[in-house]
Amino acid sequence: MNVASDPGVWVAGIFTIAIFSFLYKDNPFYKFAEHLLVGVSAGYYLVQYFFSAAYKKFYVPVFINKDYILIVGGILGIMMFARLFRRSEWVSRYPVAFYVAAWAGYVIPSYIHVRILQQAESTMFNPVGMPLKDLLSACVLFVGVAATLIYFYFSAEHKGGLRVVSKIGITFLMIGFGATFGYNVMGRISLLIGRFQFIFTDWLGLVR
Repeated sequence: MNVASDPGVWVAGIFTIAIFSFLYKDNPFYKFAEHLLVGVSAGYYLVQYFFSAAYKKFYVPVFINKDYILIVGGILGIMMFARLFRRSEWVSRYPVAFYVAAWAGYVIPSYIHVRILQQAESTMFNPVGMPLKDLLSACVLFVGVAATLIYFYFSAEHKGGLRVVSKIGITFLMIGFGATFGYNVMGRISLLIGRFQFIFTDWLGLVR
């Protein structure tokens, strides 16, 4: 048994046990750890965002690199704070409208390329010369995409062959949702295992 002597490890271990105490019932130790985590995270991200946005993207380019055109962006950012006051709340609508319009113009083409064009390209394949394993995988992918799209086709009643294909689409959707859920569960379990490893190995030294 080799208990850690680092005060930081002790603090992390104690707060980990405080968070785990919620599994028994809600208690003051859990609330204190939760509130401290939220407060420290808010302070950390406030400083991080201020340094990465106000300093690196405004102060350095404008006042050091003399790129004065960026003052317009700084003014729009300051106008956002007008939302904190009821009388001047209307001022914040202008930077919000500019931000939404500019971001939509930037994101929509990217989303079309990534979410539509690239995925459509992935379902297209040339079967000539493909190995049997890759050919079967491509066929399953194509059938799944086509059946799922037909399931969301609501301009015609799902009956006859359309109903059969839509049910195949439902099956692929359930498989996709199940795989996503399983992936999330395994991710949470890996985090839990990491915390147990920290407690029994790094903190208490019970396991080497």
